[in-house]
Amino acid sequence: MTIQGKPTDSSLKRFFRRGPWEAVATTAIAVGVLMLMQPFSLALFSYSFSVILVGTLGFVVVSHFPE
Repeated sequence: MTIQGKPTDSSLKRFFRRGPWEAVATTAIAVGVLMLMQPFSLALFSYSFSVILVGTLGFVVVSHFPE
């Protein structure tokens, strides 16, 4: 719910819940590992470390979100 176009505190709490964001970060880590282990594309292999790093940093940040 918004008040005069501004998001309320409850809508921000609903958006920044830990569960969905942890799932996104975990999925990013898993995709990065799969990119690392695939033998088909050098481009995917090259970006795998970056994807794993972003997923790990995202998980660290998200772990501080409220339940």
